[in-house]
Amino acid sequence: MKNTDVTREKTIVRTSVIGIIANVFLAGFKAVIGLMTNSIAIVLDAVNNISDAGSSLITIVGTKLAGREPDKKHPFGYGRIEYLSAMVISVIVLYAGITSFVESVKQIIHPETPDYNAVSLIIVGVAVIVKILLGRYVKRVGINVNSDSLINSGEDATLDSVISASTLVAAAVFMIFGLSLEAWLGAIISLVIIKSGIEMLRDTISQILGERNDTELAKAIHATVTSFPDVQGAYDLVLNNYGPDTWNGSIHIEVPDTYSAAQLDQLIREITLKVLHEHHVILTAIGVYSVNTKDEDIIEAQKKVREIVLAHEHVRQIHGFYLLKEKKTMRFDIVVSFDAKDRRAVCNQVVADVQKAYPEYELQVAMDTDFAEE
Repeated sequence: MKNTDVTREKTIVRTSVIGIIANVFLAGFKAVIGLMTNSIAIVLDAVNNISDAGSSLITIVGTKLAGREPDKKHPFGYGRIEYLSAMVISVIVLYAGITSFVESVKQIIHPETPDYNAVSLIIVGVAVIVKILLGRYVKRVGINVNSDSLINSGEDATLDSVISASTLVAAAVFMIFGLSLEAWLGAIISLVIIKSGIEMLRDTISQILGERNDTELAKAIHATVTSFPDVQGAYDLVLNNYGPDTWNGSIHIEVPDTYSAAQLDQLIREITLKVLHEHHVILTAIGVYSVNTKDEDIIEAQKKVREIVLAHEHVRQIHGFYLLKEKKTMRFDIVVSFDAKDRRAVCNQVVADVQKAYPEYELQVAMDTDFAEE
């Protein structure tokens, strides 16, 4: 395990331990106060703190498992376990919201009169401040180390502070006007928690399914690859995520058709090392497109074909063009936007238009995807 990985793991574990300690103490205080004052809202808040402590424990376990070294069964490592732990935390938040809503509805149907006192409200007020500070701290650390589990825990803690604050509002209303609103307030807050849990779960599942390339990272890698003098273009970048900050990928480059195998081998090695050093991405494969450089007629044909192809509305790019006069073959790839209603139909129309301009040539056209398309 790299030093940066060890540091990241220690940071996540330390932050999670702080969260566990804080939430256990808060849960204990709130449970006592809730039972003393007969407040369903404060009792549910205490239960929510226990679920937060469980979430922090899951974060620790997930981080430890994700840090395991690659083996024969999982040669790309265990980094994606962090996404699973984030998903479990999302489910816990969702469950807590549903449970709170059910209990609040029961309290609305069969109300009980709360019995607040100054000491209990001061303790709840302190809990609100602690939760706000804890939520901000955990989320900030989560963003710094790119941990979805910590970010989710931080957001959950912030929601908890809102819940605790609402109990204070309900208490004030009851003490001033004699009107008990905490059950209704609990129901509304529960719906907010449910919504948050669904959003967390949706985002985590999206990551597990596989999202598009990180746009900024893709642009940076393209810039690095094309910084080599003989690389005339870089295309078809595919990035595979195996956990936070763990990327493997592949890319195609265009080089002059005068390149020897030895020159090409050296270029590919240099590109691989530079991308790894600058972006911490392992390029497991670099494909090669050769570019016509010897025949002016072919170069002119390439320009004409490019004009024909890019005249179509949803075509984002053409690359990999190569023409063989003696074999009467022409090959190139086109990138069709996801905005097109029928991407295959766009590709077929492009082929038909180019074929009309060059009826004597056999066309070899592939439809590609821009995995970083916004």
